[in-house]
Amino acid sequence: MRSGKMRYAAIWLCGVLLLALLGCGENSGNAGAENTTLKFATGGTSGTYYSYGTVLADVLGKHIDGLSAEVLSTGGSKENILLLSKGEADLALVQNDVMSYAMNGTDLFEEEGVTMGYYAAAALYSEVIQIVSVPGISSIEELKGKRVSVGDVGSGVEVNARQILEAYGMSFDDIEVRNLGFGDSAEAIRNGELDAAFVTAGPPVAALTELCEDTEVQLLPIDDAHRDILRKKYDFYANYLIPAGLYQGIDENIPTVTVKATLIFSDQISDELAYDIVKGIFDNKTEIIKENNKGIELDPEYAVDGISIPMHLGAQKYFKEVGVL
Repeated sequence: MRSGKMRYAAIWLCGVLLLALLGCGENSGNAGAENTTLKFATGGTSGTYYSYGTVLADVLGKHIDGLSAEVLSTGGSKENILLLSKGEADLALVQNDVMSYAMNGTDLFEEEGVTMGYYAAAALYSEVIQIVSVPGISSIEELKGKRVSVGDVGSGVEVNARQILEAYGMSFDDIEVRNLGFGDSAEAIRNGELDAAFVTAGPPVAALTELCEDTEVQLLPIDDAHRDILRKKYDFYANYLIPAGLYQGIDENIPTVTVKATLIFSDQISDELAYDIVKGIFDNKTEIIKENNKGIELDPEYAVDGISIPMHLGAQKYFKEVGVL
């Protein structure tokens, strides 16, 4: 445990020194001096990452001179982190649990090891684990032997599904695993080709909203006892209640858990640009809400709470100005 903390401290120090050096020199990431196009890694086109990322890109393009963002559809958190680490993207949305795995070389990043090249910018909203199933399945235990989508290979959804099943004494060996994105999962359930699917995203998710409108489905609860088991082992989970009526036909509150959707920056983005982006998001919250209701959750205190990896110096500057750091 001590060696792990020492390694983490060393990673933090090296990252801060590197970022300070980058901030002292010229950087193609400075907006204003010339037109800058950033590559923004999000998620599948039917998920919240993509729709929310598109809104953020539009708002930032309007309010930061010379800046535009190309929104990339990706397989999710792990792919996004790898894109940033390889210099193939500039900013991304990721689950806070997955960025911790990457920084420590565990779970999804056990094979790759410690993966660097990025910094946290801000936690934006709750990413809720939603488990949709066909009628006749009323609990997670009843997923045994069923065809279950656990998200794209290497996605944060896949890890969430594994951890939740583990809390119930199950594993992927107990189900027929399908690796499908949100839209494909919904379509497979609609066509009778799938029994259930794990979805980790900010509700309401477009793919689930459309599915509930034309197909009889239900959301499976994670009860208090199993939420406690899960949270004792994985402290990045928090309790969450999906409200009745959010989706058509779901008439009861559904207890579940959530992680955080977090904006991260490449370590090649200058302090100035990082500051401008974070300020641009929070200063234009009202405009963001008009286009995507996840903007309601934008809050500086929430944005810095529980950030478990080094934060970009430009982002730190903004949050210090508003008094939450």
